[in-house]
Amino acid sequence: MRMRLATWNVNSARTRVERITAFLERWDVDVLAMQETKCRVDQFPRKPFEDMGYHVEVNGANQWNGVAIVSRMDSTLIGTSFPGQPPFGEPAALEPRTIGVRCGGIAVWSLYIPNGRELGHPHFDYKLAYLDALRTHVEDTLRKDPDSLGIYVGDFNIAWRDSDVWDMAAFEGATHVTADERARLDALEAAGLKEVTRELVEGYTYWDYQRLRFPKNEGMRIDYAFATPALGAHVVAAHLDREERKGKGASDHIPVIVDIA
Repeated sequence: MRMRLATWNVNSARTRVERITAFLERWDVDVLAMQETKCRVDQFPRKPFEDMGYHVEVNGANQWNGVAIVSRMDSTLIGTSFPGQPPFGEPAALEPRTIGVRCGGIAVWSLYIPNGRELGHPHFDYKLAYLDALRTHVEDTLRKDPDSLGIYVGDFNIAWRDSDVWDMAAFEGATHVTADERARLDALEAAGLKEVTRELVEGYTYWDYQRLRFPKNEGMRIDYAFATPALGAHVVAAHLDREERKGKGASDHIPVIVDIA
């Protein structure tokens, strides 16, 4: 079996549905994990994807956050959260940041990690707690089945290495580059996952809309694909579709594409 899987923070599924479907056709994508869909489940533009032969699973509550997975393979919903996922807000509630779908025997998780906002903010503590719970979920999953086929993809809102930002000095005192955040990605690796794109393709995945960041290539690499050992062994290629950051109506993120054989 071969699978082409992509992850993309689309920054509004309704606004960019035509770009998304064109991308699926151009790259012949089997499974797409989306983040920041920014709509309720009933507002998600299902029909264009279904007309292309994709199964659609969505987790969304309002105009914030939201995740979805579309798959050309038969798919089964695993869940819209993982055990221990922390709530946030007043009153505290689970935000729509997680969805898991089993596609072709592979557990695919689309994750939109909390931004953190600023150091010392409750949202930063929430970000770390979300990642801690994710690590525990991964540890439990691999303890029960070391040979499980799974991949956790999405917008992690962390630049894991200094090379993942254009200028570390620009991030002094800011989120996304702190030791606490990076340690959480180290912990996912220690739990048994492998980030499968870094060794195969170089480049950034996000450029802010402000200050001509994209033309200056002042970007960040914050979108990743963490695979279980059994699945990671079958990843044969990865791509960053930089063209999707160009033109009117582009998301501030680009698709990250993983080929599995």
